[in-house]
Amino acid sequence: MKKIVITGVAGFLGSHLAKVLLSKNNKVIGLDNFSTGKKQNLLAFSSNPNFIFIDMDVSLEKVKELDELNDIDEIYHLASPASPAFYQKSPFDTIAVNTIGTKNMLDIAKRNKAKLVYLSTSEVYGDPEIHPQHEDYNGSVNTWGPRACYDEGKRLGEVFCYLYYELFNLRIKVARIFNTYSAGLRNDDGRVISNFITQALKGENITVYGDGTQTRSFCYVDDTIKALMLMMDNDMANGELINIGNSEEISVIKLAELIKKLTNSSSVITFHPLPQDDPKQRCPNTKKANRILGWEPNTTLEEGLLKTIEAYRTKLNDK
Repeated sequence: MKKIVITGVAGFLGSHLAKVLLSKNNKVIGLDNFSTGKKQNLLAFSSNPNFIFIDMDVSLEKVKELDELNDIDEIYHLASPASPAFYQKSPFDTIAVNTIGTKNMLDIAKRNKAKLVYLSTSEVYGDPEIHPQHEDYNGSVNTWGPRACYDEGKRLGEVFCYLYYELFNLRIKVARIFNTYSAGLRNDDGRVISNFITQALKGENITVYGDGTQTRSFCYVDDTIKALMLMMDNDMANGELINIGNSEEISVIKLAELIKKLTNSSSVITFHPLPQDDPKQRCPNTKKANRILGWEPNTTLEEGLLKTIEAYRTKLNDK
């Protein structure tokens, strides 16, 4: 039985990961302060005797609970607001959890000689000048804008990981996550799939920002979780930055049309000004993940959307 820490355990990815790890007979210590995570995400496994929950902010500099985390084998550092609506609402907290919080978790990894996977983001590439984005590309990020707290916070989190890997020879791996979705994504999350599906099911206008020609790629949560666990287990991933996402690309307008079709919605697609620094293209080069991890996503976009639509429909009907 491994003893595993997950920060941000009440969030979308954290709760999915905890459920899978507990099913494999691991002991999971989940940390969260519910800034964006939800207690209901823990219900599926909160009574599991191998699950311990600690309500805390991992970005605080001196926390006795962190000092008491001993005999740890693995750490998944997921804690951070991830959607623009949430990280722009709490920019200083977003910076703190990706800098001080990351250092705190790295110190625990160092003390326990534990492995650590840090969840970075495709946002480190900013509004990219190359396409698709590969891990050697340094990005085109604006430090003076509303997305900078997240983009630069994650980039500095990667710097902390680099230093602890280089200076202390720790088994650190950095996952650059591209858009992940599933039924567990909050329907008030503010990201494109949750927005479009919720609007379509309610018969509201489907709001496309810009002209809709900007592109995105979407990875179903089961595939992302599998990749994170492969990274943790594979020593070839030590000291590596690895893109995790789906290399199949779709324009935002085609996504809106597909969701409207799959929901059989009468919604009208409307167009609105593009937010500042919104990237025109976002698609991963996943050759490194395939080479090192033997990983590629298995769930098609339509399959994943149908599962997500059904779950959102149930949520809305229950209200």
